[in-house]
Amino acid sequence: MTATPTAAPAPASASIPAVPRGALMIQGTTSDAGKSTLVAGLCRLARRAGVRVAPFKPQNMALNSAVTVDGGEIGRAQALQAIAAGIEAHTDLNPVLLKPNSDLGSQVIIHGKARMNLNARAYQDYKPLARVAVLESYGRLRARYETVFVEGAGSPAEINLRANDIANMGFAEAVDCPVVLVADIDRGGVFAHLLGTLACLSESERARVAGFVINRFRGDPALLKPGLDWLEAQTGKPVLGVVPYLHGLTLDAEDMLPGVAHSGACAAGEILRVVVPALPHISNHTDFDALRAHAQVDFRYVRTGETPPAADLVILPGSKNVRDDLAWLRAQGWEAALARHLRYGGRVIGICGGMQMLGRSITDPHGVEGEPGAVAGFGWLDYETELTREKTLKNVTGALALDASAEGGGAARVSGYEIHMGETRGPALATPALYLADTPGLADNPGERRNDRRADGARSADGQILATYVHGLFDTPEACAALLRWAGLAGATAVDYPALREASLDRLADTLAASLDLPRLFGAIREARG
Repeated sequence: MTATPTAAPAPASASIPAVPRGALMIQGTTSDAGKSTLVAGLCRLARRAGVRVAPFKPQNMALNSAVTVDGGEIGRAQALQAIAAGIEAHTDLNPVLLKPNSDLGSQVIIHGKARMNLNARAYQDYKPLARVAVLESYGRLRARYETVFVEGAGSPAEINLRANDIANMGFAEAVDCPVVLVADIDRGGVFAHLLGTLACLSESERARVAGFVINRFRGDPALLKPGLDWLEAQTGKPVLGVVPYLHGLTLDAEDMLPGVAHSGACAAGEILRVVVPALPHISNHTDFDALRAHAQVDFRYVRTGETPPAADLVILPGSKNVRDDLAWLRAQGWEAALARHLRYGGRVIGICGGMQMLGRSITDPHGVEGEPGAVAGFGWLDYETELTREKTLKNVTGALALDASAEGGGAARVSGYEIHMGETRGPALATPALYLADTPGLADNPGERRNDRRADGARSADGQILATYVHGLFDTPEACAALLRWAGLAGATAVDYPALREASLDRLADTLAASLDLPRLFGAIREARG
């Protein structure tokens, strides 16, 4: 996702109350309580009201990321929120991004650039420096935008992480920002979550909590009222709204894989079976959101311990630790399953780390993703990859190279991004998967300026394997349909994922306008220190 704003600004709405200048922080009682979604919806509402609004997440831990207009990398949720706000995504929206590459350590990205790998203990010592980056970015946003909606991370009740906190109450206290707590009632125990969170806060932190939002409620709100009255009496704080469970939203996930194995119900008629191994370090799995939304695709993630099923198309996804995930695939029986799949005419796509796995070898001389060393790849494409210290970050446009017309710009248009730490070389690259331009404006006619174009990826001689470094491969409707036809779905129709995302953001905003006490919630916004 390149996270550019939609072309036309949303009209102001008389039904939306005034949005004051200042900031408001949304914190959650748990991870995945709905913080990202709530901030996205509030940004869309403020935009409708004609306010210059921006999202902000001081610290994020996620393997789904996006490339920004200033050539950096931020969490994907903040890129989605930028779309909701109608602004271009830039690195100040998420100044600290942690990308886990093992159970104990993460790559640390500051202002969009990878700085180092640190284990959890070392990062705690690094936090005072990260705090400087957070406050610098926040100050720039407050100078540029009228209103900033800040998203916390995890929960402020994580006592072991309170020292030098920059993600939740530590940030709110530093800039004197009011807080709204959101809790997910679908998990159960919502009142205990809210009361328990307050109990874990200091007196000054509890004082800055302006109220509560209860998220993902199913059923009759009248039946919840006795509980809400009790909560307000116990805490002295208002419930600012109860948001219903919204089925079928098409929004980019911050990090977690969907909780169900299969996509939704498929249409009658021709169906393409697509499977993706759920790698332990899978990254940018939002690459497959368009496929999960496609009525002609039976999509499935295959998790640890599950037998690789029969499929028409297998996609090897991106990975934050390619060698470890390659070992996992072999241990799970995927090497033999893929060989059998290809022997019977199946198709395979490798994206980013998945592309690297399809080659002859992966070498990590600098220990970018662990101990220095090399492993053999699957060997189905004739190239080798060497992991590098420098990360490639590019928004790209171009065309699929599935036929002879692609080099001239006649094939399906692609718009996506590259995020990888590796260089791939070998004879197979002479038959590329895409032709790209690093100039976003060439998307409408990718063959127009040949001097700006470069080849990307590879295709096998038998036409069964396609490999590319480009994420977002299926997001452009014509590219999605063309790739599904290549994989065997002769009557593939186009699904416009960006349009589905826009419709979901509008539906989310409409729901928040109907279910939240917006005058009271917006009334909590105040000028916080920059």
